[in-house]
Amino acid sequence: MQQLISLRVDNTPGALMRVAGVLTSRGYNIDSLTVARTLDPTLSNMTIVVNVDSETYDEELLIKQIMRLVNVIEVVDLTNAQAVTRELALIKVTVSPDMRPALLKEADIFRARVVDAAPTSYTLEVTGASEKLDALIELLHNYGDVEMIRSGAMAMERAPQGDHRNTFAKASRVPERTREPVKT
Repeated sequence: MQQLISLRVDNTPGALMRVAGVLTSRGYNIDSLTVARTLDPTLSNMTIVVNVDSETYDEELLIKQIMRLVNVIEVVDLTNAQAVTRELALIKVTVSPDMRPALLKEADIFRARVVDAAPTSYTLEVTGASEKLDALIELLHNYGDVEMIRSGAMAMERAPQGDHRNTFAKASRVPERTREPVKT
C-alpha cells in the first residue's frame, strides 16, 4: 500500500535526513520524494510516497513520530484526502524518421511537449498523475528505445467546497513561526 505524506519543514541542513530516518527505522521504502522551498525561504515542502505493509501500517503513529522531529512544522497525510497529485517526466525516445509523425500524435494525446528534437530522437516533457505517465512510457516503447527521468510526486490538498475566496486568503498567509530560528 502506498501512503502520500505532505510536510512543511524548516529549510535547514539535516531536515530531510531526520524525516528519512524515521521512515527507514520503521522499515518503510520511499517510492518518491520531492523537496522544494516555499514562498517563505526559511521553509520547505516535502511530498513523500512510501510503500507500507498494510498489515503493520499505523498511520497515526507514523504521523506523530514525524511531527515530533525538531525541523517539522506541519504534517498532512494525503493518502485518503482529496488532493491534486502530479509528477514530471522527461522522456527521450529514439525513433525512426517514418515513425516520427505517429509518435508526435501520441505525445499530443498525453499533452506531452517536445523539448528537444534530434535527427534520431525526441525528448518529451509531460506532467500528470503517476498512472498517466506510466501509460505514456509503456506506449512509447513501441517507437524505439526509451530513456526516462522522473520527478517524485508533488501533492497539495484540494480546497474545501464552499467559499473559495476565504480559503485562498487563509492559504496565502505565511504561518507564524513558533520556534526560534536555528543559529549557525
